Amino acid sequence: MKKHLFASFALSLSLYAAIAQHPQVRIANGLLEGGMEKSGIRSFKGIPFAQPPVGDLRWKEPQPVANWQGVRKADHFGNNPMQKPIFGDMRFRSAGMSEDCLYLNVWTPATSAKEKLPVLVYFYGGGLMAGDGSEGRYDGESMAKKGIVALTVNYRLGVFGFFAHPELTKESPHHSSSNYGYLDQHAALQWVQKNIAAFGGDPKKVTIAGESAGSISVSVQMASPLSRGLIAGAIGESGAAINPTLAPIPLADGEKNGLAFAAAKTTAKSLAELRAIPADKLLEAAAAFTPGSPAMSATIDGYLLPKSLPEIFMAGEQARVPLMAGWNSAEVPYQFVMRADEPTPENYRKAVKQLYGARAEEVMQLYPGNTKEEAIRSATALSSDRFIVYSTWKWADMHSQTGGKPVYRYLFSKLKPSAAPQTPGVFRGAAHASEIEYAMGNLASDPAVKWTEEDRKVSEIMEAYFANFIKTGNPNAAGLPEWPAITKGSKVNFINIDTETKAEAEQDRKRYLFLDQVYMKK
Repeated sequence: MKKHLFASFALSLSLYAAIAQHPQVRIANGLLEGGMEKSGIRSFKGIPFAQPPVGDLRWKEPQPVANWQGVRKADHFGNNPMQKPIFGDMRFRSAGMSEDCLYLNVWTPATSAKEKLPVLVYFYGGGLMAGDGSEGRYDGESMAKKGIVALTVNYRLGVFGFFAHPELTKESPHHSSSNYGYLDQHAALQWVQKNIAAFGGDPKKVTIAGESAGSISVSVQMASPLSRGLIAGAIGESGAAINPTLAPIPLADGEKNGLAFAAAKTTAKSLAELRAIPADKLLEAAAAFTPGSPAMSATIDGYLLPKSLPEIFMAGEQARVPLMAGWNSAEVPYQFVMRADEPTPENYRKAVKQLYGARAEEVMQLYPGNTKEEAIRSATALSSDRFIVYSTWKWADMHSQTGGKPVYRYLFSKLKPSAAPQTPGVFRGAAHASEIEYAMGNLASDPAVKWTEEDRKVSEIMEAYFANFIKTGNPNAAGLPEWPAITKGSKVNFINIDTETKAEAEQDRKRYLFLDQVYMKK
Protein backbone atom coordinates (compact mmCIF):
# COMPACT_ATOMS: atom_id res chain seq x y z
CA MET A 1 0.00 0.00 0.00
CA LYS A 2 2.81 2.37 0.97
CA LYS A 3 4.54 1.60 -2.33
CA HIS A 4 1.42 2.54 -4.28
CA LEU A 5 1.00 5.76 -2.27
CA PHE A 6 4.63 6.67 -2.82
CA ALA A 7 4.38 5.95 -6.55
CA SER A 8 1.21 8.01 -6.79
CA PHE A 9 2.87 10.88 -4.91
CA ALA A 10 5.97 10.71 -7.11
CA LEU A 11 3.81 10.71 -10.23
CA SER A 12 1.93 13.76 -8.96
CA LEU A 13 5.21 15.59 -8.33
CA SER A 14 6.43 14.64 -11.78
CA LEU A 15 3.24 15.91 -13.41
CA TYR A 16 3.39 19.11 -11.37
CA ALA A 17 7.01 19.69 -12.41
CA ALA A 18 6.12 19.10 -16.06
CA ILE A 19 3.21 21.56 -15.85
CA ALA A 20 5.40 24.12 -14.09
CA GLN A 21 8.07 23.84 -16.76
CA HIS A 22 5.48 24.23 -19.52
CA PRO A 23 2.97 26.78 -18.18
CA GLN A 24 -0.17 27.37 -20.18
CA VAL A 25 -2.22 30.53 -20.57
CA ARG A 26 -5.46 30.97 -22.50
CA ILE A 27 -5.72 34.27 -24.38
CA ALA A 28 -8.39 35.55 -26.76
CA ASN A 29 -6.98 33.60 -29.73
CA GLY A 30 -6.33 30.27 -28.05
CA LEU A 31 -4.15 28.32 -25.64
CA LEU A 32 -0.43 29.13 -25.29
CA GLU A 33 2.26 26.94 -23.79
CA GLY A 34 5.37 28.77 -22.65
CA GLY A 35 8.44 27.93 -20.64
CA MET A 36 10.06 28.54 -17.29
CA GLU A 37 13.25 30.56 -16.82
CA LYS A 38 15.84 29.35 -14.29
CA SER A 39 14.69 32.09 -11.92
CA GLY A 40 11.16 30.69 -11.87
CA ILE A 41 9.79 33.45 -14.10
CA ARG A 42 7.27 32.18 -16.66
CA SER A 43 7.95 33.26 -20.23
CA PHE A 44 5.87 33.13 -23.39
CA LYS A 45 7.78 33.96 -26.55
CA GLY A 46 6.86 34.41 -30.19
CA ILE A 47 3.19 35.22 -29.57
CA PRO A 48 1.52 36.56 -32.74
CA PHE A 49 -0.39 39.80 -32.14
CA ALA A 50 -1.36 40.37 -35.78
CA GLN A 51 -1.53 38.45 -39.02
CA PRO A 52 1.75 38.13 -40.96
CA PRO A 53 2.01 41.40 -42.98
CA VAL A 54 2.85 39.63 -46.22
CA GLY A 55 1.36 39.52 -49.72
CA ASP A 56 -1.67 41.78 -49.92
CA LEU A 57 -1.14 42.74 -46.24
CA ARG A 58 2.23 44.37 -46.97
CA TRP A 59 1.82 48.11 -46.23
CA LYS A 60 -1.50 47.70 -44.51
CA GLU A 61 -2.50 48.26 -40.92
CA PRO A 62 -1.85 45.17 -38.80
CA GLN A 63 -4.82 42.84 -39.05
CA PRO A 64 -6.30 40.78 -36.18
CA VAL A 65 -4.56 37.46 -35.71
CA ALA A 66 -6.54 34.32 -36.54
CA ASN A 67 -7.60 32.02 -33.70
CA TRP A 68 -5.94 28.63 -33.39
CA GLN A 69 -7.07 25.23 -32.19
CA GLY A 70 -5.23 23.17 -29.61
CA VAL A 71 -2.04 24.33 -27.93
CA ARG A 72 0.34 26.81 -29.57
CA LYS A 73 3.96 26.54 -28.46
CA ALA A 74 5.30 29.87 -27.16
CA ASP A 75 8.72 28.73 -26.01
CA HIS A 76 10.92 30.40 -28.63
CA PHE A 77 11.24 33.84 -30.20
CA GLY A 78 9.55 34.61 -33.50
CA ASN A 79 11.20 36.05 -36.59
CA ASN A 80 13.00 39.38 -36.49
CA PRO A 81 11.84 42.07 -38.96
CA MET A 82 13.47 42.59 -42.35
CA GLN A 83 16.62 44.73 -41.99
CA LYS A 84 20.25 45.11 -42.96
CA PRO A 85 22.99 44.46 -40.34
CA ILE A 86 23.43 48.16 -39.61
CA PHE A 87 24.49 48.07 -35.94
CA GLY A 88 27.22 45.81 -34.64
CA ASP A 89 25.90 45.76 -31.06
CA MET A 90 22.65 43.94 -31.97
CA ARG A 91 22.57 40.23 -31.13
CA PHE A 92 19.26 38.53 -31.89
CA ARG A 93 17.92 35.28 -30.49
CA SER A 94 15.17 35.16 -33.09
CA ALA A 95 14.03 32.28 -35.30
CA GLY A 96 15.38 34.13 -38.35
CA MET A 97 14.59 37.17 -40.48
CA SER A 98 11.25 37.42 -42.23
CA GLU A 99 8.55 39.82 -43.32
CA ASP A 100 6.36 37.65 -41.07
CA CYS A 101 7.59 39.32 -37.87
CA LEU A 102 4.69 40.61 -35.77
CA TYR A 103 5.34 38.74 -32.54
CA LEU A 104 5.72 39.75 -28.91
CA ASN A 105 7.22 38.16 -25.81
CA VAL A 106 5.96 38.11 -22.22
CA TRP A 107 7.81 37.46 -18.95
CA THR A 108 5.60 37.22 -15.88
CA PRO A 109 6.12 36.42 -12.18
CA ALA A 110 2.38 35.86 -11.75
CA THR A 111 1.02 32.39 -11.13
CA SER A 112 -2.62 33.34 -11.67
CA ALA A 113 -4.71 35.79 -13.64
CA LYS A 114 -5.86 37.53 -10.47
CA GLU A 115 -2.67 39.36 -9.50
CA LYS A 116 -3.09 42.63 -11.48
CA LEU A 117 0.62 43.40 -11.67
CA PRO A 118 2.00 46.51 -13.41
CA VAL A 119 2.99 46.03 -17.05
CA LEU A 120 6.01 47.18 -19.07
CA VAL A 121 5.86 47.23 -22.88
CA TYR A 122 9.34 47.85 -24.35
CA PHE A 123 10.06 49.02 -27.92
CA TYR A 124 13.56 48.35 -29.28
CA GLY A 125 15.87 50.92 -30.86
CA GLY A 126 17.62 50.88 -34.22
CA GLY A 127 16.69 54.06 -36.09
CA LEU A 128 13.38 52.52 -37.28
CA MET A 129 15.65 50.50 -39.58
CA ALA A 130 16.89 47.68 -37.34
CA GLY A 131 16.23 45.85 -34.09
CA ASP A 132 14.25 42.97 -32.60
CA GLY A 133 12.45 42.10 -29.37
CA SER A 134 14.63 39.02 -28.88
CA GLU A 135 17.75 41.02 -28.01
CA GLY A 136 19.19 39.95 -24.67
CA ARG A 137 19.68 43.49 -23.41
CA TYR A 138 15.90 44.03 -23.56
CA ASP A 139 15.07 40.69 -21.91
CA GLY A 140 12.16 41.03 -19.47
CA GLU A 141 13.15 38.40 -16.90
CA SER A 142 14.93 40.78 -14.55
CA MET A 143 12.02 43.24 -14.53
CA ALA A 144 9.60 40.35 -13.97
CA LYS A 145 11.61 39.36 -10.88
CA LYS A 146 10.70 42.81 -9.51
CA GLY A 147 6.99 42.09 -9.79
CA ILE A 148 6.34 43.43 -13.30
CA VAL A 149 4.82 41.73 -16.33
CA ALA A 150 7.35 42.68 -19.02
CA LEU A 151 6.90 42.56 -22.80
CA THR A 152 9.05 43.20 -25.83
CA VAL A 153 7.28 43.94 -29.10
CA ASN A 154 8.31 43.64 -32.75
CA TYR A 155 7.33 46.22 -35.34
CA ARG A 156 8.00 46.63 -39.05
CA LEU A 157 11.08 48.58 -40.10
CA GLY A 158 12.40 50.61 -43.02
CA VAL A 159 10.63 50.20 -46.33
CA PHE A 160 8.28 47.63 -44.78
CA GLY A 161 7.23 49.88 -41.92
CA PHE A 162 7.48 53.45 -43.20
CA PHE A 163 6.76 53.54 -46.93
CA ALA A 164 4.27 56.12 -48.21
CA HIS A 165 2.69 56.11 -51.66
CA PRO A 166 -0.36 57.83 -53.20
CA GLU A 167 -1.95 54.47 -54.04
CA LEU A 168 -1.52 53.31 -50.46
CA THR A 169 -3.17 56.49 -49.21
CA LYS A 170 -6.02 56.01 -51.65
CA GLU A 171 -6.74 52.42 -50.63
CA SER A 172 -6.50 53.13 -46.90
CA PRO A 173 -9.84 53.55 -45.09
CA HIS A 174 -8.10 56.32 -43.12
CA HIS A 175 -6.49 57.98 -46.19
CA SER A 176 -3.10 57.33 -44.65
CA SER A 177 0.17 55.70 -45.65
CA SER A 178 3.49 55.01 -43.94
CA ASN A 179 3.47 54.63 -40.11
CA TYR A 180 2.90 50.86 -40.35
CA GLY A 181 5.63 50.24 -37.76
CA TYR A 182 3.97 52.64 -35.33
CA LEU A 183 0.58 51.05 -36.06
CA ASP A 184 2.13 47.67 -35.20
CA GLN A 185 3.07 49.07 -31.80
CA HIS A 186 -0.47 50.39 -31.37
CA ALA A 187 -1.86 46.95 -32.25
CA ALA A 188 0.42 45.42 -29.61
CA LEU A 189 -0.95 47.86 -27.02
CA GLN A 190 -4.48 46.83 -28.00
CA TRP A 191 -3.41 43.18 -27.59
CA VAL A 192 -2.15 44.02 -24.11
CA GLN A 193 -5.49 45.56 -23.15
CA LYS A 194 -7.29 42.42 -24.30
CA ASN A 195 -4.92 39.73 -23.05
CA ILE A 196 -2.51 40.86 -20.36
CA ALA A 197 -4.81 39.97 -17.47
CA ALA A 198 -4.35 36.30 -18.42
CA PHE A 199 -0.66 36.70 -17.55
CA GLY A 200 -1.45 38.39 -14.22
CA GLY A 201 -1.05 41.92 -15.57
CA ASP A 202 -3.24 44.98 -15.03
CA PRO A 203 -4.33 46.59 -18.32
CA LYS A 204 -4.85 49.86 -16.41
CA LYS A 205 -1.18 49.98 -15.36
CA VAL A 206 0.68 49.80 -18.68
CA THR A 207 3.93 51.74 -19.01
CA ILE A 208 5.55 51.98 -22.44
CA ALA A 209 9.30 52.37 -22.73
CA GLY A 210 12.08 52.28 -25.30
CA GLU A 211 15.54 53.45 -26.26
CA SER A 212 16.53 55.56 -29.29
CA ALA A 213 13.97 54.67 -31.99
CA GLY A 214 12.09 52.92 -29.20
CA SER A 215 12.04 56.17 -27.23
CA ILE A 216 10.96 57.99 -30.38
CA SER A 217 8.17 55.42 -30.64
CA VAL A 218 7.10 56.14 -27.06
CA SER A 219 6.78 59.84 -27.87
CA VAL A 220 4.65 59.01 -30.91
CA GLN A 221 2.35 56.67 -29.01
CA MET A 222 1.90 59.33 -26.33
CA ALA A 223 0.97 61.86 -29.03
CA SER A 224 -1.31 59.62 -31.09
CA PRO A 225 -5.05 59.78 -30.42
CA LEU A 226 -5.09 56.05 -31.14
CA SER A 227 -2.83 55.00 -28.25
CA ARG A 228 -2.88 57.72 -25.65
CA GLY A 229 -5.77 56.11 -23.76
CA LEU A 230 -4.00 52.76 -23.55
CA ILE A 231 -1.06 53.77 -21.37
CA ALA A 232 -0.55 54.86 -17.77
CA GLY A 233 3.09 55.93 -17.96
CA ALA A 234 5.98 56.45 -20.38
CA ILE A 235 9.77 56.07 -20.32
CA GLY A 236 12.02 57.49 -23.02
CA GLU A 237 15.72 56.72 -23.25
CA SER A 238 17.34 59.11 -25.74
CA GLY A 239 15.01 60.31 -28.45
CA ALA A 240 11.70 61.87 -29.46
CA ALA A 241 10.08 62.29 -32.87
CA ILE A 242 10.88 65.99 -32.96
CA ASN A 243 13.09 67.76 -35.50
CA PRO A 244 15.93 66.94 -36.10
CA THR A 245 15.37 63.37 -34.78
CA LEU A 246 13.25 61.24 -37.15
CA ALA A 247 10.39 63.73 -37.05
CA PRO A 248 7.36 62.71 -39.13
CA ILE A 249 7.02 64.62 -42.40
CA PRO A 250 3.86 65.79 -44.21
CA LEU A 251 2.06 62.92 -45.92
CA ALA A 252 2.41 64.58 -49.34
CA ASP A 253 6.20 64.68 -48.92
CA GLY A 254 6.26 61.04 -47.89
CA GLU A 255 4.25 60.10 -50.97
CA LYS A 256 6.71 61.97 -53.21
CA ASN A 257 9.60 60.09 -51.63
CA GLY A 258 7.78 56.80 -52.13
CA LEU A 259 7.13 57.56 -55.80
CA ALA A 260 10.78 58.51 -56.28
CA PHE A 261 11.93 55.25 -54.68
CA ALA A 262 9.56 53.12 -56.76
CA ALA A 263 10.67 54.83 -59.97
CA ALA A 264 14.40 54.73 -59.23
CA LYS A 265 14.80 51.30 -57.65
CA THR A 266 12.01 49.08 -58.96
CA THR A 267 10.34 48.26 -62.25
CA ALA A 268 6.92 48.08 -60.61
CA LYS A 269 4.15 49.94 -62.40
CA SER A 270 1.47 49.46 -59.77
CA LEU A 271 0.94 48.87 -56.10
CA ALA A 272 0.21 45.20 -56.81
CA GLU A 273 3.61 44.85 -58.48
CA LEU A 274 5.32 46.60 -55.57
CA ARG A 275 3.69 44.13 -53.19
CA ALA A 276 4.84 41.25 -55.37
CA ILE A 277 8.55 42.15 -55.04
CA PRO A 278 10.24 39.50 -52.85
CA ALA A 279 11.06 40.85 -49.40
CA ASP A 280 14.82 40.38 -49.77
CA LYS A 281 14.84 42.22 -53.12
CA LEU A 282 12.81 45.08 -51.68
CA LEU A 283 15.19 45.33 -48.74
CA GLU A 284 18.19 45.54 -51.06
CA ALA A 285 16.51 48.19 -53.21
CA ALA A 286 15.69 50.34 -50.21
CA ALA A 287 19.23 50.03 -48.85
CA ALA A 288 20.61 51.33 -52.16
CA PHE A 289 18.27 54.31 -52.33
CA THR A 290 19.92 57.51 -51.06
CA PRO A 291 18.21 60.63 -52.46
CA GLY A 292 18.28 64.05 -50.82
CA SER A 293 15.25 63.15 -48.71
CA PRO A 294 14.83 59.86 -46.83
CA ALA A 295 12.70 57.41 -48.77
CA MET A 296 11.15 55.90 -45.67
CA SER A 297 9.79 58.29 -43.08
CA ALA A 298 6.88 58.44 -40.69
CA THR A 299 4.22 60.88 -41.81
CA ILE A 300 1.74 63.31 -40.34
CA ASP A 301 -1.07 61.30 -41.84
CA GLY A 302 -4.19 62.66 -40.14
CA TYR A 303 -4.85 59.28 -38.54
CA LEU A 304 -2.02 58.07 -36.33
CA LEU A 305 -0.72 61.64 -36.13
CA PRO A 306 -3.07 64.54 -36.88
CA LYS A 307 -0.30 67.10 -36.26
CA SER A 308 3.40 67.30 -35.48
CA LEU A 309 4.49 66.28 -32.00
CA PRO A 310 5.33 69.84 -30.88
CA GLU A 311 1.86 70.96 -31.93
CA ILE A 312 0.22 68.08 -30.07
CA PHE A 313 2.27 68.44 -26.90
CA MET A 314 2.07 72.23 -26.69
CA ALA A 315 -1.72 71.97 -27.04
CA GLY A 316 -1.81 69.45 -24.19
CA GLU A 317 -3.41 66.83 -26.44
CA GLN A 318 -0.94 64.04 -25.57
CA ALA A 319 -1.45 61.23 -23.07
CA ARG A 320 -1.47 62.94 -19.69
CA VAL A 321 0.69 60.42 -17.87
CA PRO A 322 3.89 60.56 -15.81
CA LEU A 323 7.00 60.65 -17.99
CA MET A 324 10.57 59.55 -17.27
CA ALA A 325 12.98 60.71 -19.98
CA GLY A 326 16.66 61.38 -20.38
CA TRP A 327 19.82 60.88 -22.35
CA ASN A 328 23.46 59.86 -22.07
CA SER A 329 26.34 62.20 -21.35
CA ALA A 330 28.10 61.66 -24.70
CA GLU A 331 25.50 60.27 -27.09
CA VAL A 332 27.84 60.60 -30.07
CA PRO A 333 31.51 61.65 -30.30
CA TYR A 334 32.83 65.03 -31.39
CA GLN A 335 33.41 63.72 -34.94
CA PHE A 336 29.65 64.07 -35.56
CA VAL A 337 30.37 67.81 -35.91
CA MET A 338 34.09 67.81 -36.64
CA ARG A 339 34.05 65.00 -39.23
CA ALA A 340 37.64 64.01 -40.05
CA ASP A 341 39.20 67.28 -38.88
CA GLU A 342 41.48 67.43 -35.87
CA PRO A 343 39.62 68.93 -32.88
CA THR A 344 41.68 72.09 -32.71
CA PRO A 345 40.07 75.41 -31.71
CA GLU A 346 40.51 76.64 -35.30
CA ASN A 347 38.89 73.60 -36.88
CA TYR A 348 36.10 73.62 -34.33
CA ARG A 349 35.30 77.27 -35.03
CA LYS A 350 35.34 76.52 -38.77
CA ALA A 351 32.88 73.65 -38.31
CA VAL A 352 30.54 75.82 -36.24
CA LYS A 353 30.71 78.57 -38.87
CA GLN A 354 29.78 76.07 -41.60
CA LEU A 355 26.81 74.84 -39.59
CA TYR A 356 25.43 78.11 -38.24
CA GLY A 357 26.70 80.92 -40.48
CA ALA A 358 25.79 84.32 -39.05
CA ARG A 359 24.82 82.76 -35.73
CA ALA A 360 28.17 81.02 -35.22
CA GLU A 361 29.27 83.43 -32.49
CA GLU A 362 26.15 82.65 -30.47
CA VAL A 363 27.02 78.98 -30.70
CA MET A 364 30.61 79.62 -29.66
CA GLN A 365 29.35 81.36 -26.53
CA LEU A 366 27.16 78.38 -25.66
CA TYR A 367 29.65 75.72 -26.78
CA PRO A 368 33.08 77.38 -26.33
CA GLY A 369 36.25 75.89 -27.79
CA ASN A 370 39.28 77.97 -26.88
CA THR A 371 41.54 74.99 -26.19
CA LYS A 372 41.73 71.53 -27.71
CA GLU A 373 40.20 69.99 -24.59
CA GLU A 374 37.38 72.53 -24.55
CA ALA A 375 36.79 72.05 -28.28
CA ILE A 376 36.44 68.28 -27.79
CA ARG A 377 34.04 68.74 -24.89
CA SER A 378 31.91 71.31 -26.72
CA ALA A 379 31.96 69.47 -30.05
CA THR A 380 30.80 66.33 -28.22
CA ALA A 381 28.00 68.28 -26.53
CA LEU A 382 26.94 69.98 -29.76
CA SER A 383 27.08 66.71 -31.67
CA SER A 384 24.95 64.95 -29.08
CA ASP A 385 22.47 67.82 -28.83
CA ARG A 386 22.03 67.91 -32.60
CA PHE A 387 21.70 64.14 -32.82
CA ILE A 388 19.18 63.29 -30.10
CA VAL A 389 19.52 65.29 -26.87
CA TYR A 390 17.62 68.38 -28.01
CA SER A 391 14.60 66.39 -29.20
CA THR A 392 14.46 64.49 -25.89
CA TRP A 393 14.79 67.73 -23.92
CA LYS A 394 12.02 69.36 -25.96
CA TRP A 395 9.69 66.42 -25.35
CA ALA A 396 10.25 66.46 -21.59
CA ASP A 397 10.07 70.25 -21.41
CA MET A 398 6.75 70.44 -23.29
CA HIS A 399 5.20 67.63 -21.28
CA SER A 400 6.21 69.30 -18.01
CA GLN A 401 4.32 72.40 -19.16
CA THR A 402 1.14 70.85 -20.53
CA GLY A 403 0.95 67.20 -19.43
CA GLY A 404 -0.36 67.83 -15.93
CA LYS A 405 1.81 65.02 -14.55
CA PRO A 406 5.34 64.85 -13.15
CA VAL A 407 8.30 64.54 -15.49
CA TYR A 408 11.44 62.84 -14.20
CA ARG A 409 14.55 63.68 -16.19
CA TYR A 410 17.84 61.81 -16.03
CA LEU A 411 21.38 62.01 -17.36
CA PHE A 412 23.21 58.69 -17.65
CA SER A 413 26.96 59.18 -17.23
CA LYS A 414 28.38 55.76 -16.34
CA LEU A 415 31.11 54.59 -18.70
CA LYS A 416 31.07 50.95 -19.69
CA PRO A 417 34.19 49.03 -18.63
CA SER A 418 35.02 48.44 -22.30
CA ALA A 419 35.24 52.18 -22.96
CA ALA A 420 38.76 53.48 -23.57
CA PRO A 421 40.52 55.02 -20.57
CA GLN A 422 39.76 58.68 -20.03
CA THR A 423 42.57 61.00 -21.11
CA PRO A 424 43.26 63.74 -18.54
CA GLY A 425 41.65 67.00 -19.64
CA VAL A 426 39.64 65.37 -22.44
CA PHE A 427 35.92 64.79 -21.99
CA ARG A 428 34.55 61.25 -22.22
CA GLY A 429 31.06 60.15 -21.44
CA ALA A 430 28.42 57.47 -21.79
CA ALA A 431 27.70 56.69 -25.43
CA HIS A 432 24.36 56.21 -27.13
CA ALA A 433 22.58 52.98 -26.05
CA SER A 434 25.12 52.20 -23.32
CA GLU A 435 22.48 52.52 -20.56
CA ILE A 436 20.15 49.76 -21.80
CA GLU A 437 21.71 46.82 -19.94
CA TYR A 438 21.89 48.89 -16.73
CA ALA A 439 18.26 50.04 -16.92
CA MET A 440 16.80 46.62 -17.70
CA GLY A 441 19.02 44.68 -15.27
CA ASN A 442 20.68 42.80 -18.10
CA LEU A 443 24.44 43.29 -17.67
CA ALA A 444 24.84 39.52 -18.05
CA SER A 445 23.43 39.71 -21.58
CA ASP A 446 26.83 40.92 -22.79
CA PRO A 447 29.43 38.54 -21.34
CA ALA A 448 32.16 40.14 -23.45
CA VAL A 449 32.12 43.17 -21.13
CA LYS A 450 34.05 42.79 -17.88
CA TRP A 451 31.39 44.27 -15.60
CA THR A 452 32.54 45.43 -12.19
CA GLU A 453 30.85 45.63 -8.82
CA GLU A 454 30.49 49.35 -9.54
CA ASP A 455 28.54 48.58 -12.71
CA ARG A 456 26.28 46.17 -10.85
CA LYS A 457 25.55 48.83 -8.23
CA VAL A 458 24.66 51.41 -10.87
CA SER A 459 22.43 48.86 -12.61
CA GLU A 460 20.65 48.02 -9.35
CA ILE A 461 19.89 51.70 -8.77
CA MET A 462 18.78 52.43 -12.32
CA GLU A 463 16.61 49.34 -12.62
CA ALA A 464 15.06 50.13 -9.25
CA TYR A 465 14.16 53.63 -10.47
CA PHE A 466 12.59 52.15 -13.60
CA ALA A 467 10.69 49.46 -11.68
CA ASN A 468 9.35 51.93 -9.12
CA PHE A 469 8.19 54.25 -11.89
CA ILE A 470 6.43 51.39 -13.69
CA LYS A 471 4.65 50.43 -10.48
CA THR A 472 3.72 53.87 -9.13
CA GLY A 473 4.53 56.61 -11.66
CA ASN A 474 7.31 57.75 -9.30
CA PRO A 475 10.90 56.38 -9.39
CA ASN A 476 11.63 57.21 -5.75
CA ALA A 477 11.75 54.73 -2.87
CA ALA A 478 13.59 54.25 0.39
CA GLY A 479 17.30 53.60 -0.07
CA LEU A 480 17.61 55.42 -3.41
CA PRO A 481 19.03 58.91 -4.02
CA GLU A 482 16.10 61.34 -4.17
CA TRP A 483 15.00 62.11 -7.73
CA PRO A 484 13.07 65.39 -7.94
CA ALA A 485 10.14 65.65 -10.31
CA ILE A 486 9.63 68.46 -12.80
CA THR A 487 6.15 69.94 -12.83
CA LYS A 488 4.81 73.08 -14.48
CA GLY A 489 6.65 76.08 -13.06
CA SER A 490 9.03 74.00 -10.94
CA LYS A 491 12.79 74.29 -10.93
CA VAL A 492 14.32 71.88 -13.45
CA ASN A 493 16.40 69.27 -11.68
CA PHE A 494 17.47 65.85 -12.88
CA ILE A 495 19.17 62.74 -11.55
CA ASN A 496 22.70 62.06 -12.78
CA ILE A 497 23.08 58.28 -12.85
CA ASP A 498 26.75 57.45 -12.38
CA THR A 499 29.12 55.84 -9.92
CA GLU A 500 27.76 58.43 -7.50
CA THR A 501 24.11 58.96 -8.43
CA LYS A 502 22.75 62.33 -7.35
CA ALA A 503 20.30 65.07 -8.25
CA GLU A 504 21.67 68.12 -10.06
CA ALA A 505 20.29 71.44 -11.29
CA GLU A 506 19.98 72.10 -15.02
CA GLN A 507 22.90 74.11 -16.40
CA ASP A 508 22.43 73.87 -20.15
CA ARG A 509 18.96 75.33 -20.74
CA LYS A 510 20.37 78.22 -22.80
CA ARG A 511 21.80 75.69 -25.26
CA TYR A 512 18.45 74.00 -25.71
CA LEU A 513 16.58 77.30 -26.05
CA PHE A 514 18.97 78.33 -28.81
CA LEU A 515 18.43 75.04 -30.64
CA ASP A 516 14.72 75.55 -30.09
CA GLN A 517 14.94 78.66 -32.27
CA VAL A 518 16.83 76.70 -34.92
CA TYR A 519 14.67 73.58 -35.10
CA MET A 520 11.20 74.90 -34.37
CA LYS A 521 11.43 77.19 -37.43
CA LYS A 522 11.61 74.16 -39.72
